[in-house]
Amino acid sequence: MLTILNIVSIMIIPILITMILVHGFIKKVNIYEAFVEGAGEGFKTAVRIMPYMIAIFLAIGIFRESGALSLFTMVLSPITKVLGIPQEVVPLVIMRPISGSGALGIVRDIVHTYGADSFIGRVASTMMGSAETIFYTMAVYFGAVAIRNTRHTLGAALISHLAAVIASVVICSILFL
Repeated sequence: MLTILNIVSIMIIPILITMILVHGFIKKVNIYEAFVEGAGEGFKTAVRIMPYMIAIFLAIGIFRESGALSLFTMVLSPITKVLGIPQEVVPLVIMRPISGSGALGIVRDIVHTYGADSFIGRVASTMMGSAETIFYTMAVYFGAVAIRNTRHTLGAALISHLAAVIASVVICSILFL
């Protein structure tokens, strides 16, 4: 089984590229022109969302460097104890919806400090894969299409984040404790 997975992982990209080229040839699409047009649209989108990206990165930097992350960790600690969330992953719970790279840095620190096979390391790793960078994603996608009124998106996304956090702890508790 492992050999099959290795072969598939090596061959998947060349196979996908070949399939795209064959499909374009069959449909009589000028692939080069379509690629250049798509790249141009991508560049325009990147320029259009740049102010949103700068704002979110600036806010993340201020949040971490001001000590607000540590303060939030302290304030939430009684609630996280009741939910069974290890104190060491609370900064990840706070940072994950805000910044993927910031959350990845926290996971790296947790794994380096406690080990990848520790309960805390496993909870952090599971949480990292289970939750989304809500504010970043909203800034990129809503900024790209100029949506200003997000209605219930943020509330629903934060509820899903809480569900991911709790599920990470519960599943890791069942599997690894």
